[in-house]
Amino acid sequence: PALRRLAQHLLARYQKGTRPVRDWRTTTDVAIDLMVYAILSVDEKNQVLTTYIWYRQHWTDEFLKWDPAHFDNLTQISLPVESIWVPDILINEFVDVGKSPHVPYVYVSHHGEVQNLKPIQVMTACSLDIYNFPFDVQNCSLTFTSWLHHIRDINLSLWRQPELVKFDRSVFMNQGEWELLYVLSRFQEFSVKSSDSYAEMKFYVVIRRRPLFYTVSLLLPSIFLMVMDIVGFYLPPHSGERVSFKITLLLGYSVFLIIVSDTLPATAVGTPLIGIYFVVCMALLVISLTETILIVRLVHKQDLQPHVPEWLKHLLLEKATILLCIRDRKKFSQSRMQSLDTSRQMENNDSTAKPTPYVCEDPRECGAAGGTRSALAFAGRTEGSAALQEVLREATAIRQLLEKREEFRDVAREWLQVGYVLDILLFRVYLAAVLAYSITLGTLWSVWRDA
Repeated sequence: PALRRLAQHLLARYQKGTRPVRDWRTTTDVAIDLMVYAILSVDEKNQVLTTYIWYRQHWTDEFLKWDPAHFDNLTQISLPVESIWVPDILINEFVDVGKSPHVPYVYVSHHGEVQNLKPIQVMTACSLDIYNFPFDVQNCSLTFTSWLHHIRDINLSLWRQPELVKFDRSVFMNQGEWELLYVLSRFQEFSVKSSDSYAEMKFYVVIRRRPLFYTVSLLLPSIFLMVMDIVGFYLPPHSGERVSFKITLLLGYSVFLIIVSDTLPATAVGTPLIGIYFVVCMALLVISLTETILIVRLVHKQDLQPHVPEWLKHLLLEKATILLCIRDRKKFSQSRMQSLDTSRQMENNDSTAKPTPYVCEDPRECGAAGGTRSALAFAGRTEGSAALQEVLREATAIRQLLEKREEFRDVAREWLQVGYVLDILLFRVYLAAVLAYSITLGTLWSVWRDA
């Protein structure tokens, strides 16, 4: 048969150990091509990218030429790859041998053109930047070069045009976590310490992560917890429910971070921005809890609580209410005036509590009063005078107790007003910080995604 006769004719005196040129000064030009089939895995911790590519080589073998007229017009034949010379082109970024299928044949045309087509599972080292996770874009290079032959022996070129290689996604499996943006190609010469130059063909595989899964499973739960923390400020500050509510939120967020810790990429170089986002959210929850504890402690009624300083009243009950646009700031000022009137009234009551001498207008009344006083003085020496004095002392003690309790209520009411105004002030500062932080992160991630 023509195929067998041609194979015996080509391989009878073929020497696969030497470069297939008749003149050793002739450079073997190897054209290569690459098509990305799938992105198998991206290992951020070990900085390894695993891809599956379709790789093609094309070169001219001067000892594999024939006349088709002598072999039944046969212009192309497949030969075993172990029987002919194959260029030693490797990928510099190789870190492990992948599970690539073995293709035992190459195509040879009657002009001596050899085509070596094979799929390769490539495990290469890549500098992965995860700072923008989950909106990150990775750029990994595949450098093809001859490991032994310098550029005068083997030169590299691109099989197709760079524009065709760049946007070729005809065979790419586009259903995984990563999507292929484009493949850039560049030729360069490489030399080490003034030695002979080597030809290199670099392919830059640019891929982008699909962020939908991480947005739903990481960002949205965190946003919901932060919204609930903001809503928790509407609970009354003088009740203990707000403290327990915020402690529950803090514990829930801690459990959430423990669950998602395995999902976040881990590297020894840096921390992704989403990790910093989680840490800052945890810090904001702690600050919110601290603010709640402070307010509850401030407005809690205590018998030994001192009066609110005047400068604090002026600063919070007057200036801060105007600054915060509180609608019932007149109520705060009126309550402040009422507290001042109450304190003055208490002082007046203390002064009027002392017994005042009785002045009579009519002489007969004075005489009657004198007689009465002498009678009372005489009656004071009786046994009933001791019980009357005891009743007077008990009434005086009850009156002092009621006045003291009213004073404590006024003090507690003043601190409650101060606590309400301070709570509104800190809530708005906290809300502004959360909004500014969210807008900044959203802007950065949107810019990185559109870049």
